[in-house]
Amino acid sequence: MATFLSCAFILFFLCLSVISQAEAQTGGFSVELIHRDSPKSPFYNPNETPYQRLRNALNRSANRLSHFNKNSSVSSAKVSQADIIPNVGDYLIRISIGTPPVEILAVADTGSDLIWTQCQPCPPSQCYKQDNPLFDPQKSSTYKYLSCSSSQCAPPIKESCSGEGNCKYLVRYGDQESFSNGDLATETVTLGSTSGQAVALPEIVFGCGTKNSGRFNSKTDGIVGLGGGDASLISQIRTTIAGKFSYCLVQQSSTKINFGTNGIVSGSGVVSTPLLVKNPKTFYYLTLDAISVGDQRLGVISGSTPGGDIVIDSGTTRTYLPPAYASTLLSVMSSMIAAQPVEGPYDLCYRISSRPQFPEVTIHFRDADVKLSPSNIFMKISEDLVCSVFSASNGTPLYGNIMQTNFLIGYDIEGRTVSFKPTDCSKQ
Repeated sequence: MATFLSCAFILFFLCLSVISQAEAQTGGFSVELIHRDSPKSPFYNPNETPYQRLRNALNRSANRLSHFNKNSSVSSAKVSQADIIPNVGDYLIRISIGTPPVEILAVADTGSDLIWTQCQPCPPSQCYKQDNPLFDPQKSSTYKYLSCSSSQCAPPIKESCSGEGNCKYLVRYGDQESFSNGDLATETVTLGSTSGQAVALPEIVFGCGTKNSGRFNSKTDGIVGLGGGDASLISQIRTTIAGKFSYCLVQQSSTKINFGTNGIVSGSGVVSTPLLVKNPKTFYYLTLDAISVGDQRLGVISGSTPGGDIVIDSGTTRTYLPPAYASTLLSVMSSMIAAQPVEGPYDLCYRISSRPQFPEVTIHFRDADVKLSPSNIFMKISEDLVCSVFSASNGTPLYGNIMQTNFLIGYDIEGRTVSFKPTDCSKQ
């Protein structure tokens, strides 16, 4: 999760020129996000069809939803600890840690905060199997333990203090099974810029895990949190990037995340909505006022969400809404489509051979109307079947990544806004 999931990015950082933190602040930079179903991902299976990959993503989406739903019923302190269900996110990111730099491949996620990787010494009985070598802090000249008296050593991340006075961290995840435990430390984190010049970021707080277990996958080496909490990569480099980052998603394809001046979203067609300040700070909350289907505007049902709040999340495939509202929305959509719905594995499905004509759908965020294309609201799950991306959930409403596809989406943490610009993301 180190810079928020090209050959230049896959090269070892020792082969790249490195620019300083100040230079990055002046010019901005971009880092590749690797979609886990793209050929650049170690999870890529060439024998799977695009429809199989989509169904796998939908299954991950359902698992990820359970994380948010569990978090909605616990205290904010516990929410911050239960960052994500491991390896459920759709994007990966390569970063390097230490001096000399050691490359790791981690899950990148906007719904998570702490950066961590498995570290030596970590016997098999205490760590999950990992294909890549574990990071050895003793071989890095820039590794520093964080003391228990440091401001970063605080709940909910802090677990205890070692006999030497060093901070020990513990994070548990939404599956109630997976966790990472070890030393909280600082290190130089190097991000591989798509320009070919790596960006070195000194004294980044991260977790050096020496006891990690649960549903982690051997192909990934940890997690890079891109959420809004204090421990996330975004928050730690907030000054360097002037609080700005953006991305432009393409389904089943790698993309990039832009920082600083590169992350500014401007020009014709841009709309912006307030970014809410809420607990937990990890999640990016927006206000959903209504959804229009054609010329019929459906206001948010009173009491169905806390003030119409919805979390925008890059790691969730579908878009989840309160059951009563989702039912009304799907009913209105069906009434405007001159084709017969068919039974399918998801809500509101149509045979492509029936030539359904889909109405225009507009998402009315506070102060920002986002007009969607049919590919944002219906997903092709087989050669002759499409189904709606909308689904019902009693938990936290989520704005998923299919509806974010082909929009340049910019986050301004300082100005507290999220901006949308219709864009052909395949050309970014």
